[in-house]
Amino acid sequence: MRQLERQEEYEERFALVSERVDQLKEDAEVPDPFASYFKEVAAFLGLVKKTYVCVAEGAYERLSLEERQKIHADLYGRLEPAVYEASYLNPEYAEETLGAELGGMLSMLYADLLSTIPDAFEERLDLLCIWNELFVELHGCFVEEMQEMGTETGAFSGESLKWIAGNVKDAIYWFYHDYAESFVPDTILPMIDSSYDFFTKWIEEADLSGNAYLYRIGAPVGKNELLMADYLRKMPQDQIDAMAHTFTEGYRKGFEMAGKDIHAKKTVKIEAPLGMERMVKAAMAQFADMGLKTTILREATISLYGRGGGKRGYYSVSPNRQYDYDHKDDKAYYFDKSFVERRLEVMRDTFEKEKDKALTFGGPAVVEVFGEEPFAPVNKEANAKYSDKQNSLNVYNAVESGKITNTYIPGESYSFTIIAYPLPAIGDQFEEIFAKTVELNTLDYEKYQTIQQHIIDALDQGQSVHVTGRGDNHTDIRVQLHPLADPAKETIFENCVADVNIPVGEVFTSPVLEGTNGVLHVTQVYLGELCYKDLEVVFTDGKITAYDCANFETEAENKKYIQDNVLYHHKTLPLGEFAIGTNTTAYRMARDYDIADKLPILIAEKTGPHFAVGDTCYSHAEDVPMYNPDGKEVVARDNSVSWLRKDPKTADQAYFNCHTDITIPYDELGDIVVECADGRKITILSQGRFVLPGTEELNVELER
Repeated sequence: MRQLERQEEYEERFALVSERVDQLKEDAEVPDPFASYFKEVAAFLGLVKKTYVCVAEGAYERLSLEERQKIHADLYGRLEPAVYEASYLNPEYAEETLGAELGGMLSMLYADLLSTIPDAFEERLDLLCIWNELFVELHGCFVEEMQEMGTETGAFSGESLKWIAGNVKDAIYWFYHDYAESFVPDTILPMIDSSYDFFTKWIEEADLSGNAYLYRIGAPVGKNELLMADYLRKMPQDQIDAMAHTFTEGYRKGFEMAGKDIHAKKTVKIEAPLGMERMVKAAMAQFADMGLKTTILREATISLYGRGGGKRGYYSVSPNRQYDYDHKDDKAYYFDKSFVERRLEVMRDTFEKEKDKALTFGGPAVVEVFGEEPFAPVNKEANAKYSDKQNSLNVYNAVESGKITNTYIPGESYSFTIIAYPLPAIGDQFEEIFAKTVELNTLDYEKYQTIQQHIIDALDQGQSVHVTGRGDNHTDIRVQLHPLADPAKETIFENCVADVNIPVGEVFTSPVLEGTNGVLHVTQVYLGELCYKDLEVVFTDGKITAYDCANFETEAENKKYIQDNVLYHHKTLPLGEFAIGTNTTAYRMARDYDIADKLPILIAEKTGPHFAVGDTCYSHAEDVPMYNPDGKEVVARDNSVSWLRKDPKTADQAYFNCHTDITIPYDELGDIVVECADGRKITILSQGRFVLPGTEELNVELER
């Protein structure tokens, strides 16, 4: 009954606010340049309302592919790069036309209002209502000042603009603060509760024989999504099932290898790209056979959710990566301690109310994609920027969020899996590269397991490992290893085959920080979607003490780029992982097709040694015993930072909630030498080639 009353309330409120928005399309009632802004955004909201009505009344289901594409173009066409540059969505253009006081904030509002597109398709009248009300409220800030000025047409003075800007900022702040109870649960409940079934029903019921279904969820649809769906549509069902099996079996094996009980879990969250519904549908059925219901959470669409900060959830290839980059820090307009505490309070309350569902959540099963042209962002002065105080708050927010999540979804009881496939954007050889990637994802793990055991046996004899670069790569770093109390029963490195990280091909450890010193350098590397040129990181006792790159003209810009996107605003990070990649087949594929710069880190990390900054691979699960296939316990699960969790006084310093892998490719690698306490040295790789007995087979692909 109460839910019906709430629905009726929102219907009344939406009818009223929509009427006002419709008026602003015709007469913005404020002077230029702001009249143009309010008319444009009001017209956009009018299109969203029209779409909502079409969906709610059932008319959308009867639309043809071409009609759906027309609606999509009207809504998302504003993100096309050529259109975007001269749009109020572009902070730089907004600041040039609307002024420094208000341009950035109004651009941020417009970007967040794009979230109403998926809201319309999900029939979220509550969200449509409050977003429209915020827009009208901000317009009212201008009208109120005009009334104070006693004018209906005159331009605003500098003092008036400051006053309006203050009121606009306050309105945005209190909007997010007051509606935290609406927004924060939307990032939790669809993940742990399978009754939030908008996506799963869509996949189960969609007509996958054509592409019209792609437009039904209100997400951006581009060439990649259309061509991917076309390609998978041509594949025989047994191939689709086999791809899904590699994915779901990796998830199951992740539980098995870690000694965790998958039967205690009821849900699994699938993260995947739009266009791969045939595989996702098959995976959902296979997970159901394991007793797991699928949950799906939409990718971030508003600043609060981290829009622009990377692709997670059910996602589209970005129609404009510069737009994502321009708006990734929009939260800076309202991010303060009070807001953070409010968000954490709602997060904690949401988990507490649904703690049983949280406890039976198994973790994510993730499909990543690769193949887009490398992206080099343009730094714009108009973009929102966090202050030093806000950077510290970001760290605090991430740490506290991680603690809350781990309380209700204990790290020692859940698992995950990740697999990757190429996008059509990778080029004319897409289908061939896709087939090669499928082969890569199904390599003989037993062969790699045996070869990797030879490497681990050598590493277990050492107290440190010395890694050097060659050619233009000047890496020179010594990694300290965890001591073994009983080498017959213990090991330092995990023998990683195709379970949580597909494909096969690495051995990894949590290094001892103290005594880990040196320089890590890569001439070019892609972390996430961002390129880093001549990335250099200096470690002292296992912690970052200096860093630089060559992306921008000034040292300050380069350092900020790394600070924002690698250190995630932390002053330093520890070396959480050291690994040796063994998947030379992946390396050869990258060279044969000239796609090394397009590989995701999931695959790239297997094509050479890599170093991860941030948390260890065992974050929040260090106390759970981990065993290799040979029965030995992997004892290097901790370091002196993660160990701080043991003391309540320092527990909040133990985790960073980030883990970024930096790989040195074989062709930039010099030597990897194990240094033993008795003075012996065991060379694993020399000048980028495997020389340790038992590993020579890995060179076949390197030398082909």
